[in-house]
Amino acid sequence: MTTKTSTVPTTSLDPDVTAGVAQFLSPIVVNLQALAIDGKQAHWHVRGSNFIGVHEFLDVLVDHARAWADLAAERIVALGLPLDARVQTIAEKTTTPKLTDGFQQSDATIAAVIAQIDATLELVRTAVDELDELDQPSQDIAIEIANGLDKDRWFLFAHVAS
Repeated sequence: MTTKTSTVPTTSLDPDVTAGVAQFLSPIVVNLQALAIDGKQAHWHVRGSNFIGVHEFLDVLVDHARAWADLAAERIVALGLPLDARVQTIAEKTTTPKLTDGFQQSDATIAAVIAQIDATLELVRTAVDELDELDQPSQDIAIEIANGLDKDRWFLFAHVAS
C-alpha cells in the first residue's frame, strides 16, 4: 500500500511566521496544561471557611485553562507544526511555581494558583506583544487568553481581598 502525500502546503503563511507563532504559543500551552493539572490538585485539597466558593471556582479555572490550551495548540497544529505537551514535557518546561502538596487553607491555595496564573500571564503578554507584527490571528488568541486569565485571577483574588 502506498501513501499519497498532498502537494498542498499546510498553510499559506511563511515558515518563519509559523515557527515564530509556535515559539510564543507553545510555552503558553505548556503553562496552561500545568495550571489545569495543578488547579485540579488544588481543587481537591483546599480547606477553609470559603471552601465551597474556591473549590467550585477552581473547577471553572481548570476548564478554562484546558480550553485555552486547546485553542493555542490547535493554532500551532493548524499552521502545520507539531506541539509537545506531554506530561513529562509539561513538568520539565513549565514556568509556573510548584504547588504545595496536601491540604492547604484557601488563602494559601489562592496565592499559589494566582502565582501560577501570573507566570502564565507573563508568557501570554509577551506573545501579545510579539505576535502583533508576526501574525495577528495568533495574537487574537493570545489576547483572548490574557483577558480570560485576568478575569479568573480577579475572581480568585476577590476571595482574599479586604
